[in-house]
Amino acid sequence: MSEASGEHGTLDEPGDDDRRPRAVYGVGHDPDVRFSLANERTALAWVRTGLSLVAGGVALTTLASFADLPWVIDVIALVACLAGGALALSALFSWRRAERALRLDQPLPAPAALPWLVLGVAVLALVLTFYAGFELARDL
Repeated sequence: MSEASGEHGTLDEPGDDDRRPRAVYGVGHDPDVRFSLANERTALAWVRTGLSLVAGGVALTTLASFADLPWVIDVIALVACLAGGALALSALFSWRRAERALRLDQPLPAPAALPWLVLGVAVLALVLTFYAGFELARDL
């Protein structure tokens, strides 16, 4: 290996690195593998959360169709499915940003999806609280 290649080799050498995305792995140097794997685990956790939202949306719409529930449940199911897909995409972009920052010895970027997810859960809780209160008051 030449002096310019450094401890981990260059990305110009043939081999496994040719299949790695250049936008992420084509910059900087290889970080400590523990940090890179932690970044990957974090991204996978976000993907699992997105998948849970999609599964919850599918379950809600299935339940609504069998139990003849109001249209509000279908709207919530639609929002959950769309939010789950958006969260999974956000996980990919967040992983890429963090991996590049690790490779370039830059500070890690703030999680972009977290504030939106928290806001969405809070809004959903408020909407469902008002809806349940309205339904309860209507039945009295």
